[in-house]
Amino acid sequence: MESSGSSGSCFSVGSTSPGAVVLLYSKEIKKWDEFEDILEERRHVSDLKFAMKCYTPLIYKGITPCKPSDIKSRVLSSEEVRYVIKQLSNDSPQSAAALQEEASEILDEMSHNLRLGAIRFFAFALSKIFKQIFSKVCVNEEGIQKLQRAVQEQPVVLLPSHRSYIDFLLLSFILYNYDLPVPVIAAGVDFLGMKVIGGLLRMSGAFFMRRTFGGNKLYWAVFSEYVKTMLRNGYAPVEFFLEGTRSRSAKTLTPKFGLLNIVMEPFFKREVFDTYLVPISISYDKILEETLYVYELLGVPKPKESTTGLLKARKILSENFGNIHVYIGDPVSLRSLAAGRMSRSPYNLVPRYIPQKQSEDMHTFVTEVAHRMQLLQIQNLALSPWALVVAVLLQNRPSMHFDALVEKATWLRGLARTFGGLLTWPEDIYGCFHFLRDVFSDEFIFFPGNAVKDFEEGCYLLCKSETIQVTTRDILVTEKGNTVLEFLIGLFKPFVECYQIICKYLLKEQEDYFTEKQYLARVRAFTSQLLDQGASQCYDVLSSDVQKNALAALARLGVVEKKKVNNDHLYNVNEPATAKLEEMLGGKTAVGKPATAKL
Repeated sequence: MESSGSSGSCFSVGSTSPGAVVLLYSKEIKKWDEFEDILEERRHVSDLKFAMKCYTPLIYKGITPCKPSDIKSRVLSSEEVRYVIKQLSNDSPQSAAALQEEASEILDEMSHNLRLGAIRFFAFALSKIFKQIFSKVCVNEEGIQKLQRAVQEQPVVLLPSHRSYIDFLLLSFILYNYDLPVPVIAAGVDFLGMKVIGGLLRMSGAFFMRRTFGGNKLYWAVFSEYVKTMLRNGYAPVEFFLEGTRSRSAKTLTPKFGLLNIVMEPFFKREVFDTYLVPISISYDKILEETLYVYELLGVPKPKESTTGLLKARKILSENFGNIHVYIGDPVSLRSLAAGRMSRSPYNLVPRYIPQKQSEDMHTFVTEVAHRMQLLQIQNLALSPWALVVAVLLQNRPSMHFDALVEKATWLRGLARTFGGLLTWPEDIYGCFHFLRDVFSDEFIFFPGNAVKDFEEGCYLLCKSETIQVTTRDILVTEKGNTVLEFLIGLFKPFVECYQIICKYLLKEQEDYFTEKQYLARVRAFTSQLLDQGASQCYDVLSSDVQKNALAALARLGVVEKKKVNNDHLYNVNEPATAKLEEMLGGKTAVGKPATAKL
């Protein structure tokens, strides 16, 4: 199994002096696994026969699978839940018996009821639906083989990327296809509002969690113990989405840490020998909710999940959504990640069932693991021809000649294949990079504390593609490089323009304090006015995702001050910092050295 680092990369530093440093980065070009189209066989074999096949999934060695009702009994009788109930009964007027009953009701709402009949129903239905709306569903065979070995050795946690509601249904369908155990899946409690469908999801392995726990200690204790019990007892792989929700823009969202904390705990408390984390990348040619996402990004509230809404969406069965590529990454050993980094001894100082406040070191470790998993997801995402063609078309609006489109898309395909490599670069360019990396760290996923390596890897791509040449004193853009840089700048420029426009709005904000809701409405009105007047052509800033990410970044950088008042967050503009950031983004003011780039 994979350890904490990537075996194909190397990093060295030639000098500790920032002015004379020569940074070398090398990385082997990744050898991709072979993909298999699992729909190919489905098109030639009866769906009913597929659904009713002999299904004997591999299980953890030495473990006898338990029933869903057994898990509930173990959770209610666990020392941790009983301890929390005792503490709450001492601190509140509720009796222990009442709290025990409440815990049982929480479990009834939360728990899955995995049944083979429901799995077979979904296998039959999804086989028909997928053949209707997708051309191919491609899976890397080597990843499946590694997963088959992993599920027999240690508890497994599946961490897929999240772009569509189809994600968790698709993954269960794939595992059933390969006779692997269908996972138990963390799903939002919203799905329980879907009559019939909610029950079917529960019987296919979904367990339901509230979007927020609201400081409810009993709910947190029951939920965490429920997840840990499934993990400890080898019931099935546990699946959840690090992003917490679907990405509406196809960019990976920043990770949430709650569930990751929970699944790591049994290892650190020595309840399991190891835990395997499996990053999974799901790439769509076209996402089913594509049109819906456009409205949501423009501020239209997300429709509530309902069976009626699902039935209305059946018109998608007449459309073709192209191909799906599912890349199952190498299982990553939590034990290897923690080796020499995190000690398990602090958990030996108190009984396992007593909840402990997370240490700063553990929080940092969990954060790094989450980002590492997401970067592995991103690394293994498949770029379709459609994505490349769209990238070219967006930079050549309103239209371009077909021959020119083919030529540019072919060039971009070659560029994409070439990327992966080595780099040296002067420190002042690194300062600009470090500044932009800080500003846009809510838009893109960066591994914490990895700025130098990211800088080197990115610059090496430019060297490898012959975009630039580096001498001992100069940086030269090649003739070919002008074309490459023009394209790359075109990809990145909208983000810079969006943040500039938002800074300009903030400088005109007249209220001393405002809420996020007020900010979103006002920045949209300000942007719409600029667009109507022809003062800007940056329509990207209308996206609520960009607006929210910008506000989070500006608060982190100190451009706006954030404080909590009466359960609401209020923001106040730091005008000097805002003006400076706007000038730095516009290239009017030098960003300075990395240490001073953050405002």
